[in-house]
Amino acid sequence: MKDKRIRYELRTRRTRDKIRKAAGELPRLSVHRSLKYFYAQVIDDRQGKTVAFVCSRGSSDAEGKARKSLADAQETGRRIAEVAMKAGVKRVVFDRGGRVYHGRIKALADAARSAGLAF
Repeated sequence: MKDKRIRYELRTRRTRDKIRKAAGELPRLSVHRSLKYFYAQVIDDRQGKTVAFVCSRGSSDAEGKARKSLADAQETGRRIAEVAMKAGVKRVVFDRGGRVYHGRIKALADAARSAGLAF
């Protein structure tokens, strides 16, 4: 367990270092995956403000059910792209938050790209 946490922290640090280099000019698309839901937000670090926010919790058909499947990740990616485009953001830097770019995180990113968001 300790090794898994150490690897996660190293990935987080490595990802944040890359984002800091590019974040001076572009906002970042930050993705968080909890045990039940997906959260995605577009953050403008220069102003310190959240431009767009989407959660898979609000798209639930039955209240109280977890929304963490691959289809839910794709829906969240599509919705964050739509909200960001309405706010005037077309290009972002992807912040996966230390998670491996695989599975549901990748599905969310691919859905956001196919909906028109460039990163």
